[in-house]
Amino acid sequence: MNTINQNDPSVSGNDDDDIVNPWEVKAGSAAGVDYDKIIGKKRIDLEQILTAYEQKTPFYLYTGRGPSSEAMHLGHLVPFIMTKWLQDVFDVPLVIQMTDDEKFLWKDLTVDEANRLAHENAKDIIACGFDKEKTFIFSDFEFMAQCPNFYKNICKIQKCVTYNQVKAIFGFTDSDSIGKIAFPAVQAAPAISTSFPFIFDSEQITQPLPCLIPCAIDQDPYFRMTRDVAPRLNFPKPALIHSTFFPALQGAQCKMSASDINSSIYLTDTPKEIEDKIKKHAYSGGRETLKEHREKGGNCATDVAYQYLKFFLSDDEKLEELKQDYTSGKMLTGELKTILVDVLQKLICEHQERRKQITDDDVKEYMKPRKLKFR
Repeated sequence: MNTINQNDPSVSGNDDDDIVNPWEVKAGSAAGVDYDKIIGKKRIDLEQILTAYEQKTPFYLYTGRGPSSEAMHLGHLVPFIMTKWLQDVFDVPLVIQMTDDEKFLWKDLTVDEANRLAHENAKDIIACGFDKEKTFIFSDFEFMAQCPNFYKNICKIQKCVTYNQVKAIFGFTDSDSIGKIAFPAVQAAPAISTSFPFIFDSEQITQPLPCLIPCAIDQDPYFRMTRDVAPRLNFPKPALIHSTFFPALQGAQCKMSASDINSSIYLTDTPKEIEDKIKKHAYSGGRETLKEHREKGGNCATDVAYQYLKFFLSDDEKLEELKQDYTSGKMLTGELKTILVDVLQKLICEHQERRKQITDDDVKEYMKPRKLKFR
């Protein structure tokens, strides 16, 4: 494992250390996370999936969400935007795991509340536009009882991973509950196609299928473990595509926190709240004085408004123009923030309109075990 400070998620180590684990992502410097330390020098490794696509061999997508709050924020949205694009481009089925069991184990939530949040968060996910005929969303609490194959694969994975291994990977201690120690296998199991026999009919598909997992960088430990276990169980290794660290409004060295509503933009925020948060709380890469800024320019590497635009401004030429203008001092921080406000207000207002149309019955349809269409 190459995750940083993984031995104890509660300890940050030196001030300049990066913290990247499933429970916290925090950059050790204002420049952001050093991804080479996490994923190594080979950043593109999709040969298996691209070969399968070229040869018209079936594969599928898998991603997920840990439902710990009513409202998702922009950082949660990024992997789903990417996943939606991949589903459209490759025309493949998608499974989305709602880890309500994980949030029950780690958070101060009851089983029923964690399960309710899974259904509520599913509405935000559906609002991203996923094709219902190609998308299956499931709650761990519910699916465990619905599909024996899922639990069988969990047990197979658990038998392959020792306590010492999960301690080293996830930083578990002797005081952690056995539920936490056993959970990584639950998140690994959807990467095995036989966990979904109703989707991948064994009469039509005789071999286990590979999958591609778009996910946030903090989920990397789970799937490095999965890639280690899969060949030992005669399953293909999953391929991963990570979204990079999405910083808090206060900058890469600060953590997004549900207790601080000003640390992020939420999908429930009003246009006025979005504007206020960006203009008042977004960390600036600008200089201390106007004169100095005009002379030396701003720092795009640390400026939160620019970093957010890298995620949500689809026009690459415009983005490069903004970078040049801001770096040269031609553009001021306030002007850059105004552009971001316009982009995010449009994005979130459109998302909110789509979400209003999602009903409880729609969620049930997406969460119904059934065959999915795929090439």
